[in-house]
Amino acid sequence: MYDASSIKNLIKNKSFISKKISIIVSGWNSQITDLLYDASLNTLLEYGVKNKHIKRQVVPGSMELVFASQLLFEHDKNLDGIICLGCIVKGETDHDKYISHAVTRGLINVSLKYKKPVIFGVLTTNNTQQAFDRSGGKFGNKGEESALALLKMLHLIDSVSKK
Repeated sequence: MYDASSIKNLIKNKSFISKKISIIVSGWNSQITDLLYDASLNTLLEYGVKNKHIKRQVVPGSMELVFASQLLFEHDKNLDGIICLGCIVKGETDHDKYISHAVTRGLINVSLKYKKPVIFGVLTTNNTQQAFDRSGGKFGNKGEESALALLKMLHLIDSVSKK
């Protein structure tokens, strides 16, 4: 979690008003990813991002988050950052490990290629209950944390750019 003073510093930063942000949401496990999206959206709005500057995109699964994030940066040069939300629940095989690894590496590559933040808001859990616990349950909401991570990265970019 973020400490209270760093959150207050974000509130004072008015530069979020004009930031253009996309939230890409995996349709797989939508009962979880919709909760992540709602928390992410509400957090961005709370910190001053204008609703008209936030675009939601839905993709079939977590693997497609990579292609969608690259596509969005290619087609919108004014896009400031992306939050990728997904939920990968372990099954009977190791497919979850392969998907998680591929998505992680892919999103890192997109972020480095475009020099813009791509936030990894993908839950990787052993079961559905753990996913609910991390999407508004006893362990908070990773959608909110993902939005805060993006805002902190945008703040960092603005700070470095002013030097």
